[in-house]
Amino acid sequence: MSDVVKHEAGDVSVREARILVYSDDRNVREKVRFAVGPTTHGRPIEWTETATHAAIIDELDHRAFDLVILDGEAAKVGGMGIARQMKHELYTCPPILLLVGRPGDAWLATWSEADAAVSHPLDPFALRDAVDSFFAPAAADA
Repeated sequence: MSDVVKHEAGDVSVREARILVYSDDRNVREKVRFAVGPTTHGRPIEWTETATHAAIIDELDHRAFDLVILDGEAAKVGGMGIARQMKHELYTCPPILLLVGRPGDAWLATWSEADAAVSHPLDPFALRDAVDSFFAPAAADA
């Protein structure tokens, strides 16, 4: 499927990047959205937020995402366990960016089979770069 969509009028627009963010902490979800911003490589972002394990599983069962960002420090069900569950249970698993508690926890991201990790406290530049690494520039698609 192409990321470029042609409309009847001949206009060309770029498909939105669909990103799912999971954290039981509303402030973490807000920090992620603020750090990444409204676009990635010129492609608008469609954000979906979840705060519970049941909600993220429901979203993954019913919608397709280009990237999933999981908070490894979430209470009750952490993002590391969800990442591992996704990799083992989803036939087509989207890439996973894991937010870990500290740089020394990067090995846990490896255990969880996440595709990348960023540590708390969230550095907006590092988080933005990590998200951008999952998307090709929109201009390259045209």
